[in-house]
Amino acid sequence: FFFQAEDGIRDHCVTGVQTCALPICETRHHELLTKLRVMAEAKPLHIVIYSDDSSVRNSLKSALGTRLASDMPLHEIHEFATGSALKSYVDDKKPVDLFILDGESTPEGGMGISRQFKDELFNCPPILVIIARKDDSWLAGWSRADGVLTHPIDPFTVAGTVASTIKRVSAQLASQ
Repeated sequence: FFFQAEDGIRDHCVTGVQTCALPICETRHHELLTKLRVMAEAKPLHIVIYSDDSSVRNSLKSALGTRLASDMPLHEIHEFATGSALKSYVDDKKPVDLFILDGESTPEGGMGISRQFKDELFNCPPILVIIARKDDSWLAGWSRADGVLTHPIDPFTVAGTVASTIKRVSAQLASQ
């Protein structure tokens, strides 16, 4: 380790306590720069939101921000108000890293679409279903969703739930 004082002087042998010294490790510094460069060059995540309610879509977009977590790339959000538009997007083989489907949407609910995607899409991306009550979690299980969010949308937990779902499913795929 090198220690670099605030005035920029480097010292290999540090004796005693130096309150103005900051630890610098050359290899760690290089690793961090490399990680930042890789993240900057990483392709963005594609998150698809389906809800017939524009306020739900807006709440989700606001809660997701531009980056889910500091160790994840930026993301792009694609939103759909109808099941047919969503299915057309998927049929065109557009990129999707995660679906967020509103189980309360009408006439096509997100839970039915989730089950259809899990049955029909090879290597289906992870799916989060929005349910009305925690007690409806069994329905999300029927839909084969990878996780749930509940109405009303909690802006403090959405990004964390989405990030952990993507990481968990990615780790499961990597271990297969």
